[in-house]
Amino acid sequence: MKRGDIILIGIVIAIALAFIVPRWLNEDTSETNHEEARVAKITVDGKLFKTVSLTKEEQTVEVNTEFGSNTLKIHDYGIEMHDADCKDKVCFTFGFVDRNGGTIICLPHRLMVEVEGPSGEGDDVDVIVK
Repeated sequence: MKRGDIILIGIVIAIALAFIVPRWLNEDTSETNHEEARVAKITVDGKLFKTVSLTKEEQTVEVNTEFGSNTLKIHDYGIEMHDADCKDKVCFTFGFVDRNGGTIICLPHRLMVEVEGPSGEGDDVDVIVK
């Protein structure tokens, strides 16, 4: 190995460390605090029905109204539709929602679930189309 090879290897290692070390030092130790701040607002017919904290532990929320019955399941800091007695079952296609601004909507039951978290989280632009 020549002197130039050693310098090149040193530069490559320094660049690699420049990307790895900041991620390693800035590990999010407040992940649980950050996740606990996230809530789901459940509205029925435009009126707030309930606000629930999104926790890691599994829990269910029953939403029984004059429009119909829905069961929401909360786990792993997110929420999903578990059961609904509507005809079309479109609300199941939303899947597991855990990001700030994520929604689950059941039109026949006039139900909307929206995940809200700390401001700035999840507010990034996903894509720009021209």
